[in-house]
Amino acid sequence: MKSNLLTKRVMGFVFSLSLLLGIGVAASSQAHAQYRDPNWQRDQSRRQRDWEREQRRRDRQSDRDWRRSDRDYRNDTAEQYNWGGSYQLRQTALNAGYNEGVKEGRTDRSRGERFEYRDESGFRNANKDYNSRLGSRELYAQYFRQGFANGYTDGYKGY
Repeated sequence: MKSNLLTKRVMGFVFSLSLLLGIGVAASSQAHAQYRDPNWQRDQSRRQRDWEREQRRRDRQSDRDWRRSDRDYRNDTAEQYNWGGSYQLRQTALNAGYNEGVKEGRTDRSRGERFEYRDESGFRNANKDYNSRLGSRELYAQYFRQGFANGYTDGYKGY
């Protein structure tokens, strides 16, 4: 009986040892298979450099395209909203109106109110950041209201 138990233990030990040895040999052969080609690592590094170079080139191209489209948009916008007055009057009014419109649009959206910018006091008054040195108050109000409408739309939509 004791010899039978001893045989089982020895056989279990031998089996475990052979299993561990087999796993080690299999893992070792897979690890060496990757580096069988002596140029593999160099080729991998070259591919990585090429990929990074291509990514940088695409990023630069994307930046150029974005700047070009932004410049075209600003030029189109300046021509679209050119009702006269100085550049400073236009820019001040459009920027002030846009910023106020974004604030009001976000507020209305967060409160669940309907989309309507004409009922806002900022739109009706249209005098934020106005200074008499800029020029005509009526012209300033016209630019301000256009900027306000654009800003309100963006703010209400969540931009």
